[in-house]
Amino acid sequence: MKLNLADIADTRAYERTRPEFQKRLFELKRKRRVPVGPIITLMFENRETMRFQVQEMARAERMATDEQIQAELDVYNALIPDAGELSATLFVELTSRRELEEWLPKLVGIERSVQLWLSDGTVIGAAPEDGHADQLTRDDVTASVHYVRFSLTPEQIDRLAAGPASIAVCHPSYSETTALSGDTRSELLTDLRG
Repeated sequence: MKLNLADIADTRAYERTRPEFQKRLFELKRKRRVPVGPIITLMFENRETMRFQVQEMARAERMATDEQIQAELDVYNALIPDAGELSATLFVELTSRRELEEWLPKLVGIERSVQLWLSDGTVIGAAPEDGHADQLTRDDVTASVHYVRFSLTPEQIDRLAAGPASIAVCHPSYSETTALSGDTRSELLTDLRG
């Protein structure tokens, strides 16, 4: 279910609940954060992670009007997965200028190199999120943030529920795999089942 204006608290109300909201979200994000090797991390998004993002943007930018909030909702609602989908923010986590200059040209196409591996050998490739692909895809250098989406059939969802699974990045310049924890699989199944 997408977010609407009623889901976003005004600034004063949010400030009163922010510490508890942050605590809940940090625990939720811990279960949804999947490092894949030393420099790639996927954060699997859902309605709550996006609500937190909009609340924090509204707070930081001091947004006071419904129009301002709605503009943020329009952007972030696109990242909330529908039933049968997973949505993730892919971060290329580099901290120095030297690392950025070395790696970002090497990682062109990284957003099309992410895969979900199921225990029966099924491989589900991620696709760049439509609304952001044109802005983030270049021929000579990649962005450090991408938005990707996985679509699963009901049978694939059942297979994910039944056994172990991994996230892999299979790129010519970067090949890494991470097994999903039980907590992460449970979180992802909640998204997939709507």
